[in-house]
Formats: sequence, structure tokens, C-alpha cells
Amino acid sequence: MEKDNPVVFVVDDDEAVCASLRLLIGDIGLEVRTFTSAKQFLEQYDSSHPGCLVLDVRMSGMSGLELQSRLVETAVRIPTIIITGHADVPMAVEAMKTGAMDFIEKPFRDQVLLDSIQKAIDMDLRTRRQHRERQDVQSRIELLTQREREVMDRLVAGKSNKTIAFDLGISQKTVDFHRANILEKVGVSSVVELVRLTQRAES
Repeated sequence: MEKDNPVVFVVDDDEAVCASLRLLIGDIGLEVRTFTSAKQFLEQYDSSHPGCLVLDVRMSGMSGLELQSRLVETAVRIPTIIITGHADVPMAVEAMKTGAMDFIEKPFRDQVLLDSIQKAIDMDLRTRRQHRERQDVQSRIELLTQREREVMDRLVAGKSNKTIAFDLGISQKTVDFHRANILEKVGVSSVVELVRLTQRAES
């Protein structure tokens, strides 16, 4: 079950950095969980929490970029902020290609990191809300029978009842019947609303 409270996950093999970031981020009221290795993070990460990942690049064992690639491979879509004291252009490009939302060089101003964290959390909350909405729409559409789905597909494509009746070899009265059932099951009052709903499900 998805949780409500955002969590900032910090992965850095320097315990002093972890402690410092825990204090800094905790001071603005956010929950912080720190990990001193990528392996530890992978073992304990709870994806039901919205939030973001603050990740150091150079770590013993699995590097930050390797962890980021692993998350992409396993379809974990957590907004990631890369921090490093050894930045270079190829590294920044690689981080962005593998999905990093931001790339911050040490030393950095506290507010720069905090602003990036807030932006990442807002992004994750928005993405999760959109995902829930799509799931809700899909679950309603799945209530339709095969014939209702065929009628719905043609309705949202802009076809008239007469054309739908001809396409499916049924009467217009039957199309009207299916149309009424579709609108009721999906929870909308017009075909215009139905079109908007299906667009949300596909976006």
C-alpha cells in the first residue's frame, strides 16, 4: 500500500555526510533515511513511500551511477539527485541519460540542495497521483463487456451512432443501449467526458 509521507533517501558512503544531510533535510520537516552503500539501499528501500533519492557518485562497491542504472533496469522511477565532489562533463551526461533529475557539485549551498529536493518530491507526488488516476480509469474501463469496449472505442474516435451500428452490424437502438451502459459504468455523463477520461488513461 502506498504511503503518504515523503521520504528523502540519502546514499553516501561517508557517514559524516549522511549525518550532515540528515540534519539539514530534517530541519525542514522531511523524513530522511540514510544508507552508506548502494547495496544497503537496495536491500531496504521501500518504494511505497513518495520522495526522492540523494545519491553520491563515487562510493566503494557499487557506484552511484551503477545504482541509478540498476533502478532504471528494475523500473524503479524515483527522482534522483546526484551529488559529487568529482564532477566532470561525461559523468554529468551519463547521470542525466540514466534519469537523474539534477546533478549538484560539492561544495554546494544548502538551499540549492533543499530546493532540488523539494522539486523532486513535488515531481514524484505528481507522477504517483497521475499513475493512480490512470489505474482508476483503467479499472473502470475493465468493467465493460467486449461489445461495450468496441462501441466505446468508436465513440471516442468520433464516430456517430449510425456509423457504429453499421460497423458492428447492430441497430442504432442497441448502440444507444451500449452507450448508456458505458457512460454509467465509467462514471461520466457525456461522450466528451469519456474522451477526456480515456486520454488520461493513455497519457
